[in-house]
Amino acid sequence: MLDKLLKGESKIEIAEELFGKMKNKFREIAEKERKVEQLRTIEQERRTCNEYVQELKKVVKENSYERQSLIEEFKRGLSRVLKRKLAEAENSPSTIKE
Repeated sequence: MLDKLLKGESKIEIAEELFGKMKNKFREIAEKERKVEQLRTIEQERRTCNEYVQELKKVVKENSYERQSLIEEFKRGLSRVLKRKLAEAENSPSTIKE
């Protein structure tokens, strides 16, 4: 941007370019936040575990998440009954498949 000012380009054009870049960046950030929120709101509720996993896979396929974050969100969304059973299990599963 500084080069353009030094070359004598219009301040208005430079300002418009800057605002356009800022707008795009904020749009990207908002989209990432929306996708993270989408993952955080998925819950098993009355669905089977397979239906819940399919919904989760659909959201994950469209986005990228760190493995640990994904596992934590998966556990968070499980039904209370399943969470209790997992807590009482002798060997706690370490993958979604387990």
